[in-house]
Amino acid sequence: MEVGEQLKKIREIHGLSQRELAKRVGLTNSTISMIERNTVSPSINSLSRILAGVSMSISDFFMVELSLPEKVVYLEQELINISDQRPTIKQVGISDSHYPVNFFIKTYQARCDSGSQMTIKKGVETGTVIDGAIELTVAGSKYKLATGDSYQFSTLLPHRFFNKTANDCKIICVHDTSSN
Repeated sequence: MEVGEQLKKIREIHGLSQRELAKRVGLTNSTISMIERNTVSPSINSLSRILAGVSMSISDFFMVELSLPEKVVYLEQELINISDQRPTIKQVGISDSHYPVNFFIKTYQARCDSGSQMTIKKGVETGTVIDGAIELTVAGSKYKLATGDSYQFSTLLPHRFFNKTANDCKIICVHDTSSN
């Protein structure tokens, strides 16, 4: 991608007009315009000065790939149901190499567990009980969590969730597969 195209994307993502960015960095808006159209090539010092207006380093400018995701908002009926039995696990968004962090809404129905076998998979899971109570076993240690309690553990450790109560337990959690 050309320097000008990248600068324009960054400026627009920050919600700035050419004039606003120019004013922030003490340049004319025509200078910003010419750079964005790739009619002039900025010096490293000029580019660094412009990027300071959006709190970005030169290395980030050249390394970051900026593109708006295809989808930003997911309505409840659009969540991906990734379990065909109990517990109910709904995934927000998609899983792919560009998004190694997955967000889930898990509902453990009364007396429901994540399976009789301990689960092991790559990553780190972080979550919060938003309603109800659950027993979490990680590497042989048992923890009782209630509404408002949170957890975080390496999912390489054997783990299991078990709702021993008569009420549903709802958890929101993030699984980061880029860790470990």
